[in-house]
Amino acid sequence: MKLIDEKGKLLGLINVVDLIVLLAVIAVVGAIGVQLLGDKVTDVVSEKVDCYAEVAIIGAAPRIFEEAIRQDLAGERLVSGNEYLEGTVEDVWLEDYWMQAITADGRIVDAKDPTKKTIVVLIRATVPKGTASPKIGSQELRAGRTYIVKTQTFESIGTIRYVEMGAYNPPEGMSDIM
Repeated sequence: MKLIDEKGKLLGLINVVDLIVLLAVIAVVGAIGVQLLGDKVTDVVSEKVDCYAEVAIIGAAPRIFEEAIRQDLAGERLVSGNEYLEGTVEDVWLEDYWMQAITADGRIVDAKDPTKKTIVVLIRATVPKGTASPKIGSQELRAGRTYIVKTQTFESIGTIRYVEMGAYNPPEGMSDIM
């Protein structure tokens, strides 16, 4: 039996040109699949670890912080667009909002605002172990970055003030910093 017969078929089964076209189509589909699903496959295969982030919504007006407490957001899943994310609100608490004020003699002093509060939202997500850029959805978790806290019924922009991989163990006096 010849490798290519007189009709141009490889081993009498498939035309050589057809085989080349078929292999090219498979290669293109494979490359597109890797581009589209590469990160998702890596996330599924890699080991996961908990990641905690404290987000401070600084200087929230009374109606906003009262609503955040009324809704009892603890346990709520985070949302992006129209889908749920792999992150939940673990706890919500209020802290005094401190601002700088100018006294009558021109000095600048720290003063507690009588009406505004800082809403602190503790978020827990699972991220790939050893990841260089932990994310929830498309938002990176790094101290100092802004973060949109969004659940099914609440949304506000805050600043990430603490991020920890593994267990939640903030440094002593963390709440005194902000």
